[in-house]
Amino acid sequence: MDAIAAVLERPGRIVTRTLQLREPKDGDLLVEIDYAGISAGTEKLLWDGAMPAFPGFGYPLVPGYESVGRVVDARGSSSFTENDKVFVPGAHAFTDARSFFGANARHLFVPEDRLVRNDILGDERGVLLALAATAHHALGADGARAPDLIIGHGTLGRLLARIAVARGMTPPRVWEIDAGRREGSHDYPVIAPHEDEGATYRAIYDCTGDATLVPGLIDRLEKGGELVLAGFYSGTIAFPFAPAFMREARLRIAAEWSAPDMAAVRRLLADGRLAFDGLVTHRRSACEMSDAYPQAFTDPACRKIVLDWSDC
Repeated sequence: MDAIAAVLERPGRIVTRTLQLREPKDGDLLVEIDYAGISAGTEKLLWDGAMPAFPGFGYPLVPGYESVGRVVDARGSSSFTENDKVFVPGAHAFTDARSFFGANARHLFVPEDRLVRNDILGDERGVLLALAATAHHALGADGARAPDLIIGHGTLGRLLARIAVARGMTPPRVWEIDAGRREGSHDYPVIAPHEDEGATYRAIYDCTGDATLVPGLIDRLEKGGELVLAGFYSGTIAFPFAPAFMREARLRIAAEWSAPDMAAVRRLLADGRLAFDGLVTHRRSACEMSDAYPQAFTDPACRKIVLDWSDC
């Protein structure tokens, strides 16, 4: 079986192409994708050619780990039935392109245990489930401190702040350099960094993926404070030792989400304590892939862009 997929042929060039699907294995379900999100963090590194080497990485590749659709073929004794709405956090589905992360395509064979139900939201907002679970993972690690300050008011920063409030934490302060991203009504304060001269914090969460900010953020820690790197960083993380020594600073790297994080996010959504409203700002046809990808990475007004696969 063939499927139309997004193919990143090399850094800076993405096209739609017909690829051959791998033969399905026992437990695989056929999913038709309706919408796919573009990650402004991890996928930007693929676009720029700055992604660190990982096993199986290389071009051409099928990107995407933020896709939602419906089951069109539920085989055997599956707990899913046809037309069940699902979230797909990645797939290894093709014979003639690498899957990194492999879910930005019209059709996919996906192992049942990889699928997450999208029944609570039921629409394109489900593309944000993985990012929300990633934010929850950063907040919910053993011994994690509630954030006093979040750096960056993009999609990840907003989800971190919203989940912190949903979990009953004191609303964190958020720094954002872009005036447009500071606008709106929120359950927490959003300010420009220059408005916060001299303040120090016990727990700072950075969502920017910008390694050059680390030394300055260490300077803003209280003694014994923790800096959490919640973004994805392509280069070397470096900082002067003396300021970190004087503060007895802690540095924590937040890894990707796990199943308990996804379950927790789904509970928060079901209870009405968490909402994804206002996070999807742009929508384009998947046929406009070559324009949508650079827009996702360069347009400050674009918090999350969703590709519509229905007309491809």
